[in-house]
Amino acid sequence: MSIENSYLLIGLGNPGREYRNSRHNIGFRLIDRLCVRLNAGGMKLQSKSLVIKTEVEGRRLFLAKPQTYMNLSGGAVQGLLHFYKIPFEHLLVAHDDLDLPFGSLRIRPGGGPGGQRGMVSTIERLGTRDFPRLRMGIGRPPGRMDPKDYVLQDFSREQEEFLPVILDHAGEAALEFVLNGLNAAMNKHNKDYSQDSE
Repeated sequence: MSIENSYLLIGLGNPGREYRNSRHNIGFRLIDRLCVRLNAGGMKLQSKSLVIKTEVEGRRLFLAKPQTYMNLSGGAVQGLLHFYKIPFEHLLVAHDDLDLPFGSLRIRPGGGPGGQRGMVSTIERLGTRDFPRLRMGIGRPPGRMDPKDYVLQDFSREQEEFLPVILDHAGEAALEFVLNGLNAAMNKHNKDYSQDSE
């Protein structure tokens, strides 16, 4: 299959059981949910990441979870791009975002890291801000809580109950990106899905 039909979806997070359900790991959880949806198996370790290869309507899709810890994600992203020869425009990095309310999704063609350490590392290692990303809102910390503590906490019980709906919409957005392109994904999926809870 040609490089033109290859895509790389990377979900950012932290490895380790203690971080599994934290807000910072929503990117990992998106990858896990997509693997189930696509019945994708055969995970292997490549470029400091857990990677599963699958196909979607004639397109080759690599699903990856960097195992470097969040602050060093860029090295893993860079390594995967080079190894699989994926062009920047076929890369989608999914990550948590403090500046969006819980339940909001925003696909963007580029931009700054917004303080997200994994994105800071990725932009530094790739040497560009011009690559697509899927921002998944987790909301701001309450009161004076340090954002560093907030992102490492688990979701609230109410959020955890609704999270599968958010992840399904995020998965739809990612597949729309692969099948129909960035503009189609932005037009259809840039919205606040928490309003769909009823």
